[in-house]
Amino acid sequence: MGKKYFGTDGIRGTVGEYPITADFMLKLGWAAGKVLTQHTKVKNRVLIGKDTRVSGYMFESALEAGLIAAGVDVDMLGPMPTPAIAYLTRAFRASAGIVISASHNPVEDNGIKFFSADGYKLPDEIELEIEALMDQPLVTNGSFSLGKARRISDATGRYIEFCKGSLPAGYSLAGLRIVLDCANGATYNAAPKVFKELGAEVVTMANMPNGFNINEKCGSTHMDAICAKVVEEKADLGIALDGDGDRVLLVDANGDIVDGDEIVYIIARYRHQSARGCNGVAGTQMSNLGLELALGDLGIPFQRTKVGDRYVVEALKENGWILGGEASGHILCSDLNTTGDGLVSALQVILALCESGKSLSELKAGMQKFPQTMINVRLPVKVAIDDNKAINSAVAAAEEALGNRGRVLLRPSGTEPLIRVMVEGEDQDLVRQQVEAIAKIVEQQVG
Repeated sequence: MGKKYFGTDGIRGTVGEYPITADFMLKLGWAAGKVLTQHTKVKNRVLIGKDTRVSGYMFESALEAGLIAAGVDVDMLGPMPTPAIAYLTRAFRASAGIVISASHNPVEDNGIKFFSADGYKLPDEIELEIEALMDQPLVTNGSFSLGKARRISDATGRYIEFCKGSLPAGYSLAGLRIVLDCANGATYNAAPKVFKELGAEVVTMANMPNGFNINEKCGSTHMDAICAKVVEEKADLGIALDGDGDRVLLVDANGDIVDGDEIVYIIARYRHQSARGCNGVAGTQMSNLGLELALGDLGIPFQRTKVGDRYVVEALKENGWILGGEASGHILCSDLNTTGDGLVSALQVILALCESGKSLSELKAGMQKFPQTMINVRLPVKVAIDDNKAINSAVAAAEEALGNRGRVLLRPSGTEPLIRVMVEGEDQDLVRQQVEAIAKIVEQQVG
């Protein structure tokens, strides 16, 4: 059964357009409260955190009212990174955690993400149960069975200590100069304190949210400013987070971006060479071929999943692995947190940097990134292309031209009527030639 509201990462859209409206959120809080508390043996309590969007105030109040109407107690955390809410849901032994955020999207958008009692994203069957209850009338509990709400004043401090605890006890970052871009988002308070309390010298950017400037020309989706700042400040590295703090990209001392694939490689290699070990890595269909080959050279197994962190989590669970991620900077160290955590991931790279005595540019040099080009072919309507002989022949011809040092991926969009044609290989000119040839055939066949 297809889902009506939930996508691959919760419910997201433009504020004021259904379902990102106050009345929908009231009903969602009620339905989620009824369903989530049936599927847990822990106390009947749900945490709510948010990023710094002005619309968060409205949706926070609506969800709170819906949950209380369903008889659920609510802990209000205020502005908190998404990974902090996953951690605190477990720490408080709560029934669930709710994040009000549209992550790296502009301020016009907002959304809702849920964590179950174990800190993981909700499984499909629970999301379907919530959607089914949304179609039922909202019935408010009587006065003696309503929930209550309270504000948690020390939530940020708890998360800061959790992040610091991801490094060995007593570990110091003294002597390290870091430029930190908080995207005017949910990490604006916690992130600078984490690195300063660990002893680093921190130059902070975009940590003055006003409700409207989240992700605005800053953070991991707008890297120009931090790249320039790292060079200007002669910093050892830069750390760019996104609006809700579950993604991170880095900048080396030369001002060059270190993307999620390179971050995964650095962590994997460090762990592989240490006592902790690295028994495997999960990536996605979009992970750079260079990552797969570099891990292969180290003898580390690598598995691709569909795009989306929930699929990476599933692969890690199935294989008993602890490390995975996406080029966008969504990195999972599942021995440390249950979801992508920008601060924890950055600290794992810094640990590798400090322990090796190498610079960030030297650490990433062990992985050769392959040129990767994508063309989106827009369709009049969504159509299947799996059995199209002309398209399959074009893909086979490209694969033969690329040999075993390249790959082709055709991926239908999950939200729009278009086909994403991606080609990757060592030779940029050959990659461009092949992706244009395949895109032309796709357009002729289904356009």
